[in-house]
Amino acid sequence: MKTILKISFSFFVLFVSLNARSQSIQKQTVLKEDKPVTNISTSLPGANNDTQIETGSSFDSDTSFNKINTKYNSSLVKLKEQAEVLKKYVKENNYNGKYCFLVDMSIPSGKKRFFVYNLKKDSIEFSSLVTHGFGSYKWDCNDQLSFSNMPFSLKTSLGKYRIGTSYTGHFGLAYKLFGLDSSNSNAYQRDIVLHSHIHVPDKETYPEHIMESLGCPAVSPVFLAILDKYVKENKKSIILWIYD
Repeated sequence: MKTILKISFSFFVLFVSLNARSQSIQKQTVLKEDKPVTNISTSLPGANNDTQIETGSSFDSDTSFNKINTKYNSSLVKLKEQAEVLKKYVKENNYNGKYCFLVDMSIPSGKKRFFVYNLKKDSIEFSSLVTHGFGSYKWDCNDQLSFSNMPFSLKTSLGKYRIGTSYTGHFGLAYKLFGLDSSNSNAYQRDIVLHSHIHVPDKETYPEHIMESLGCPAVSPVFLAILDKYVKENKKSIILWIYD
């Protein structure tokens, strides 16, 4: 009974969230056509050569306001600093030393903030949009999110995650996540997983926000397919680090 109530509550909150954002999502379809961004095809081992998504070089085509451009450029500097810290961590703990997934939650959800980072080349290979938890955002918060490790908080948890095994869930392909820090130690208990959602777009929607989740980092189906190739082509576990 407890499990049934938990599942029912989760779907009720998701339903309310999607309805509350429906009009915003419709606006995004218009706003994101403001200026075309050149797509660059990038091949991965075993990847479909027809797959196209914007890579790190597309940052030069940013179409947002100057204020967010400045913030975004600062976040890219911070991203490299996070990567340097992670290099030592993965080596000491025997995780994948070539690739990592970095998510900067200080960036608004309508901007790309999920980065596939090559630790060997110190470069971004892919970037995309990603959701934050429904409970992390408050109206008029100026995109300053709050975070929690508590069950039923519906908030995003900051920290490093080990990407576990894949499975097929309610949203299709998903990856289990295991929190490695005190700030996300309840991730598995909270059913925090990496999955896709059809309402997460591939192109930026800023200044409009994208949908929110129940706490999971959800990406577009196209981007999850790319992440899936990275995970499957590497024997050692890839670290996902969500920070602010």
